[in-house]
Amino acid sequence: MNRKIGFIGCGNMGQAMIQGMIDAGVVKAEDISATALSDETIDFVSDEYGIEVSADNKGVARESDLLFLAVKPYIYRGVIQEIKSEVSDDTVVITIAAGITLDAIKESFGKSVKVIRSMPNTPSLVGAGMSALCPNDFVTEEELSDVLELFKSFGEAEVIEERLMDAVPAVSGSSPAFVYMFIEAMADTAVQQGFPRDKAYKMVSQTVMGAAKMVLETGRHPAELKDAVCTPGGTTIEGVTTLEQSGMRSSVIQAMNACTNLSKKLSKGE
Repeated sequence: MNRKIGFIGCGNMGQAMIQGMIDAGVVKAEDISATALSDETIDFVSDEYGIEVSADNKGVARESDLLFLAVKPYIYRGVIQEIKSEVSDDTVVITIAAGITLDAIKESFGKSVKVIRSMPNTPSLVGAGMSALCPNDFVTEEELSDVLELFKSFGEAEVIEERLMDAVPAVSGSSPAFVYMFIEAMADTAVQQGFPRDKAYKMVSQTVMGAAKMVLETGRHPAELKDAVCTPGGTTIEGVTTLEQSGMRSSVIQAMNACTNLSKKLSKGE
């Protein structure tokens, strides 16, 4: 890819994205630049990934074809005020924060800009992320294709309508926490039943990963795969019945709706 990539901010998520891009070979380290607030982060990221890192937000914005705003949502407006005069009409700005709408970005810049709203998740840190992307009308198909290629270097990515972005935290952004809770509960039970904790976490985590892979690679409905494990009168259906009695599905649905409702409030600035 013959484009200059810039990151305003390079915390854990930014670093995961940078590492994925370099490891996949979709972009060279010398074509990536980033900014950070502390000298410690500047030195670490520069040494770790071999990219140019500074505190010069304006310089990175000026030189980037694809510019990632990898900062906390509450400082977006301030950062955009700082760099907006340096962002050219051809630069594609990619946001990675919840609740920052395409209209809000346009308003902050005070002009029409090419923007792709995105939301990656923390499994991007191990190359297994799930990202959602939503471009505005000024982004070309070629530009969107290039950005998708970058996101797919550290996981999977889907283009969705902006009206669905408020649901992304529940679907893929926050939901890893729910899965971690499920893994922890299963592992704790295994420890209660005599397993060493390291083996419990390994066996449970591999099982969760394998079950997810079955859904993705077979294309079969999760209910069908569940039924295939449930021998009549066996241990699995006994456990499934207990989960149903405990309201597992209802709890998951309520948790996801709570995430989405809060995300909608944040998008409205409430």
